[in-house]
Amino acid sequence: MLRARIITAICALAAIFLVLFVLPPVVVSPVILLVITGAAWEWSRLAGLEAALPRAAYILGIAAMTAAASITWPNAIFGPLLVAAGIWWLIAFVLVVRYPVKVPRELVLLGGPLTLVPAGFALVALTRNEMLTTLNGAGLLLFVLVTIWGADVGAYFAGRALGKRKLAPHVSPNKTWEGVFGGLALVALIGLAGAWITGLAWFRLVPLCIAVAAISIVGDLTVSLFKREAGIKDSGTLFPGHGGILDRIDSIAAGTPLFVAGIYLGHGPW
Repeated sequence: MLRARIITAICALAAIFLVLFVLPPVVVSPVILLVITGAAWEWSRLAGLEAALPRAAYILGIAAMTAAASITWPNAIFGPLLVAAGIWWLIAFVLVVRYPVKVPRELVLLGGPLTLVPAGFALVALTRNEMLTTLNGAGLLLFVLVTIWGADVGAYFAGRALGKRKLAPHVSPNKTWEGVFGGLALVALIGLAGAWITGLAWFRLVPLCIAVAAISIVGDLTVSLFKREAGIKDSGTLFPGHGGILDRIDSIAAGTPLFVAGIYLGHGPW
């Protein structure tokens, strides 16, 4: 299992570098849309959509909203879309804290577009970087991915070495508070390195990275909660040893919109 996870992770990293730094920039947005569409397919399963027509409508609806938001960037929906994402993750946080209180199916259905559309929009927005940093769009997108992955890696090793106090035992029994703090500590270091690379003020970037890491944990726990409700272990089987698309992007989907909001809305003072 560990070998399969390592091989899959290496292949995924190679694919990301290929898309961001080798292929023409024009292919990045379609690839992001393809990932969001695949995640919507898996979310429809979490929401209990089994009939072909409702499931297809749900998936295509999310894909269409993501494409419309991304194609017309920059636009007036920027603020409202990020606000909607923020409200959703506050609701998701409450759901995680209250679990095992049953989650209404309507909230799971609503969570699909409120998770995936802002995530797709934010990822595309980063690739079209118009901010005053030394990174281009691909570099900035890679930075936020490294930040979120850093939170996961730091939490894993800190949790294994020091973990005692459970974070959300009813949702994800293996996660601990010690792991959370270990992940946030690593993210703070990544933020400092990012400030040096990008020229952004460290006293703004580091807190933003920590906040992104924190909400990424909520994203991970939320998808874990919905999988428990649906009675499944993984959202899919696309990645051997890693599960499905949602299993890989749940943290990214939560953290990226906040990163975009923090960077763009704080663009002037940075």
